[in-house]
Amino acid sequence: MPLTNPQIRKLKALGQRLEPVLVLGRNGVSEAFVKSLNEALDQHELIKIKFGDFKDQKKILAPQLAEKSLSHLVQRVGNTALLYREQPAPERRKITF
Repeated sequence: MPLTNPQIRKLKALGQRLEPVLVLGRNGVSEAFVKSLNEALDQHELIKIKFGDFKDQKKILAPQLAEKSLSHLVQRVGNTALLYREQPAPERRKITF
């Protein structure tokens, strides 16, 4: 289900204070990177990814990462992307709308 505009605004505001959790380096979108991405989303719900060596491909890679991790691409600004995945169990959710 897509995010509503108020939800996107709240996630963007929360994401401004975040430091990048993952950096997409020279190995690219490998299985290990996707596994780390999923683990980070399980722990934090909202994460920031920095495009290190793939700055020229960020427009293509950001939606692909969201698709592979079953998350929402909230925004892409500069060389970073903000991804959100809601926890399935309501008691584990850190972000409420």
